[in-house]
Amino acid sequence: MKRYGQVLRVRPEKEAYYKELHANPWPGVLEMIRKCNIRNYSIYLRDGYLYSYYEYVGDNYEKDMEKMAADPETQRWWAECNPCQQPVDSAKDGELWVEMEEVFHLD
Repeated sequence: MKRYGQVLRVRPEKEAYYKELHANPWPGVLEMIRKCNIRNYSIYLRDGYLYSYYEYVGDNYEKDMEKMAADPETQRWWAECNPCQQPVDSAKDGELWVEMEEVFHLD
C-alpha cells in the first residue's frame, strides 16, 4: 500500500459547486475509483486549497490511472470538476492535482 497526498486550488466562484458535486458523487465514478485500487480516499478544503489523501493498494499505479482516465463516466465527472480547479504555482503544464511530499506518518 502506498499513501498519496495531493493539492490544488479551488476557484473561489466554483467552490460551492465543487462541494455540491462531492456531496453527491456519481456511483459509477466511485466504483471506478475502487476498481483502480484506491482506498481511504478523502478531499479536504481550507482557504481555497483542496488537499486529497488516498491509499493505493494495487501493483501498477500507472496502469490503474490510465484505466480510470479512459472511463467515459470518469471523463464526464472530470469535465464537471476540472473547471472548478486551479493548479498550484509549482504544477507542470496540464497538471492539476500535484503530489505532495510526505514528511511524517504515524500508524
